[in-house]
Formats: sequence, structure tokens, C-alpha cells
Amino acid sequence: MNRHLLLLSLCQGMFLTHNVTFIAINGLVGLALAPYGWMATLPVMGYVVGGALAAPWVARLQRMQGRKRSFQWGLVVAMATAALCAYAVSSRQFWLLVLGTLLAGFYNANAGLYRFAGPELVKPEYKEKALSWVLAGGIIGAFAGPNLAQWTRHWLDVPFAGAYLALVAVSAVSLLALSAIRFPEHQPPAPGASSGRPLAEIARQPIFIVAVLGAAVGYGVMNLLMAATPLAMQQCKHPFENAALVLEWHVLGMFVPSFFTGHLIKRVGALPVMGAGALLNIVCVLIALSGVELMQFLAALLVLGVGWNFLYTGTSTLLTRSYTPEEKNKAQGAMDTCVFATMAFTSFASGALVTTQGWTWLNLGSLLPIAVVCVALLWLTRHPSQRRSASAG
Repeated sequence: MNRHLLLLSLCQGMFLTHNVTFIAINGLVGLALAPYGWMATLPVMGYVVGGALAAPWVARLQRMQGRKRSFQWGLVVAMATAALCAYAVSSRQFWLLVLGTLLAGFYNANAGLYRFAGPELVKPEYKEKALSWVLAGGIIGAFAGPNLAQWTRHWLDVPFAGAYLALVAVSAVSLLALSAIRFPEHQPPAPGASSGRPLAEIARQPIFIVAVLGAAVGYGVMNLLMAATPLAMQQCKHPFENAALVLEWHVLGMFVPSFFTGHLIKRVGALPVMGAGALLNIVCVLIALSGVELMQFLAALLVLGVGWNFLYTGTSTLLTRSYTPEEKNKAQGAMDTCVFATMAFTSFASGALVTTQGWTWLNLGSLLPIAVVCVALLWLTRHPSQRRSASAG
């Protein structure tokens, strides 16, 4: 840990504060403003669709202008779009809210790369721990996000409009912290300079395929269940305070393990950690199917968070072993494009399924993609050279 890595972890915490607040309120605000109930999670979907659309542009921006400048632009957009969302809610304009969250996706795509910037701030032998420590900064969001949504819920006459304004201040704090980080000096690529192998060649590697599949499915299933939780709890007559508590414990499950996940990957390798994450996703579904009391929601989302951490940290580490330094932007951008595209689908599906089919069928449907990840992990073990790469420290 050094000062720059600590500040980047703080930025990750502010990013998760932004995301968790969005998750806590966007579906409920959408339900209040949308013309039809099945459209409730379109504002959630807009955020990740925006991230998917922005990811290739962010990768190019980082290649041309470097990490720091790209991250700063992302935070400027975060402040502007949070203000736009506050206005949309205050004026009860549903489609303007969706537009605001769509544009905020540029920040989502930028900040999603904080985890890859962390290893660049330390010596190579500490890269797994650095990636894990950056993700651990999300613990801030576990406490700040749900409580921010709850405390600012009635700041203004329209419920939750004040929460969006509070996110302007959160992003401003993050911008100050980011400006104090000294990233490795960026050298813009010279005209005609090689950027390594074509993306198609990189993407044909089994290790790349499994890393991207695991990240996309892990994030997609987590998003499917998490985005639906406030709506499902409202259907089950739970107060918003209970939903905020469940989200708080869920995000703690997502990021507290980051204090040791990097050590675990260093010790046993990325594949066993990813396998444990997939199994925890199955445990989450079993708990969710056992009932709809507060403790079932809380336990299921807590286990879901830990499962996501193992899968996402493992897949992110796995991806770093599939490319050379000059190929990092295209490989990382490709992973995040797939992740955001999957999240966009699950964001829409979560609202549509939970309002039409119910919480039970939503959980049962999530078992299929988890099974696909398990099969992919077994498939990778049949490629000895790729398995050795995955286990390399």
C-alpha cells in the first residue's frame, strides 16, 4: 500500500457510493415515473448501456491521453449527469432520467478501469494484491451508498431528487483525490506505432475467453438479483430502510473479501477462486428460494456479494495474464464492453421479470448462466499451458 494506491482505493469507494445509490433509488424512482411497471429498471439499464457504449471510446481515450486525464473526464461527466438526473426527477420526466443515466455510463466505463490502474502503481510482484486493494475501497460504498440514499431521500419535495444532488458532491471529492495521484508517465503512441496483436487474436485465447465470460456472467447475475431486490422487497411489503440494509450488507460482501482475495489468488491461483465464486452464486439462489423474510434477502445478497468478489477479482487477474503492456487498453476495453452489455440485458430483465414473473423465477433463471461458467472453468483445465498461465503468480 502506498499513498497513490490508497487514494485510488478512495476513488473506488466514491465510485461504489455512486453506483449503490443509483441501484438503491433508480428502480424505485423508475417505478414511480415510468408509464408501465415493467419499465421500472430502464434507468438502471441506461447506466450500464451507457457504460457499454462508452467502453470502446474510454479505451481509446486512455490510450491517447492516459489514465489520469480519462478518469478526470469521467468524474466531470458524473457531476453533470447527477445534476441532470436531479432535475429530471424534480420535473417528473422519466425519459430525461433515462437519458441522464445513459450519459452517466461514461463515468461507469472510466471508473470500472480503476482496478487495472492499481497494479500500475506498485511493483509487478504485488499486482494481485494491488488490484484486490483497489476493489476493497468499495467498502466505503457499502456504508455510504445505502445511507446516502436514505438520508437524502426527503431533502427536496420530490423523493430521491436530493440523493442525485448529493452524488455531485461525492464525485467532486473523488475528483480532488484523483488529481493528487501520480500515475506512471503516459507516452502517447507514435503515429504508426504497434499496438500489439489484433484483438481477434487476443480474444481467441482460452484464458481470455474464460476471463471475459466469468466477469460478464458474474457481474450479470449479481446485477440481475441486486437490481431487482429493492423492487422485490417492496412487493413483499418491506420498508425502504430494510432494502437499504440489505444492499449495505450485499456491498460489504462484495468488497470486504478483497482484503484477502489477492493473497488467496497468489496462493492457489485464479481458477479455484473463480470456482468458489460460482458455487457461492448457487448458494445465494438456494437461500433466496427459501423465503422472502428480511433475513433471507440479507443472507442471499451477502453471499451473492462474496461470490461476485471471488469471480470478478479472479477474472480480472486472469485477464492481466492474456495480454502484453501495449495490448492492455484493447483487452481491458473488450472485457468491460462485454460486462456492460451483459449488465444492460440483466438490468432490463430484472425489472421485467420481478414485476411479471416474481422473485422465485428470477432466481431460478440465474442458475443457467452460473452453470455455463462452471463448464467454462472445467474446459480451461483441459488446456495445460493456459492453466499454468492462470496459476502463475
